[in-house]
Amino acid sequence: MKERIEGKIRESIEVKERLLSLSPLIEKAVLRIKETLKSGGKVLLCGNGGSAADAQHIACEFIEKVKVTRNPLPAIALTTDTSILTAVSNDESFDEVFARQIRAIGKKGDCLIAITTSGKSPNVIRAIETAKEMGIYTIGLLGKGGGKAKELVDLAIVVPSDDTARIQESHITIGHIIAEIIEEDEV
Repeated sequence: MKERIEGKIRESIEVKERLLSLSPLIEKAVLRIKETLKSGGKVLLCGNGGSAADAQHIACEFIEKVKVTRNPLPAIALTTDTSILTAVSNDESFDEVFARQIRAIGKKGDCLIAITTSGKSPNVIRAIETAKEMGIYTIGLLGKGGGKAKELVDLAIVVPSDDTARIQESHITIGHIIAEIIEEDEV
């Protein structure tokens, strides 16, 4: 078992080392989110399953802090309101759960961080399409080559892996880097 554990740790390290090549894209995300926040916009986040948890985690880092106590930054995970999620799923379609919320609270000048390990989640794709229609800048935290989402977002950050667990670990690393740099620079 020790070898299996060490093998998984090595896999994670190897994927994280490949993230170094994404530094220019992460920098673009930081700069765009800083611009969004400085101009009075907010950050919207969405994803399913572990990516929903990542959306909530990253939103929390913006609102509370990563390391330094500061003013909260406006961020909303669109994954948290069970009444909205179940009503839209029941009355319309699960594909619309994020898009409907974006239409309700999003505005031109906001930024959407769409998180999907496959790049193919229909409700995340609809969220991206809706955001783009509204003039909301879209960033994709993606994996497995990026899928359809890669072609739709304004900025695709595709983790170079096909392993869902390693992709999710990398997405939260990228989210922490973005939030931490924004915090250090105090927007």
